[in-house]
Amino acid sequence: MTFGFAPSPTASTSTSADLSTASAARVLEPAEWAAAGIPLLRNPREVVSGLHARHRPGLSTAIVAVLDQDERLRASASFTRRSAPADGWMFRNSLLSQLRRVIPHDLRRRTPARTAILLYCRDGDARWTEEDGAWMWGLRDACTLHGLRCGAYITLTHDGWQVLGEGRAGRRPSVDSAPEPFDAIQVPPALPRTGGAGSGGLRRVAAR
Repeated sequence: MTFGFAPSPTASTSTSADLSTASAARVLEPAEWAAAGIPLLRNPREVVSGLHARHRPGLSTAIVAVLDQDERLRASASFTRRSAPADGWMFRNSLLSQLRRVIPHDLRRRTPARTAILLYCRDGDARWTEEDGAWMWGLRDACTLHGLRCGAYITLTHDGWQVLGEGRAGRRPSVDSAPEPFDAIQVPPALPRTGGAGSGGLRRVAAR
């Protein structure tokens, strides 16, 4: 026989409120993102076109990419978000898992030498959503834990692409457009797989 105490209604309410507050804290508002000093991409359209041609993403696909100081692509991975409530902590774990698979960390450096960016394909217009805020939070935290500089967060919709927090945007590529040839981003040789944790709620589609 097991003995214990049933939680009171007050305790249950308090726990729910605490969880709600914790979840809300894992979202970055546009003003917080703009104040974070995110480095600007010199040519965002070339970066977006290169990743779009390389991964050919569909709706709910996220592409995390690592760029060197000359804005050349060093590694990237794409995966699809499962239908679940937006949660920055879950997104952070998934992004970190993908980064660990495709590129070594830079934690021994005094300052980050490489930058991670995130391209997310979704429905809707270019306006910020809470889901975007959760991705921003997840990207920033994953970069910190992997020794990378946190870079741009870019959405890809039916209307085109937009770098959130900067106002730079374009009509091509979009979620519906065919991949364009690209030569502006160097494609590194594939790195050997090193294993690692699962994607934590996201199903991996490709790591290219």
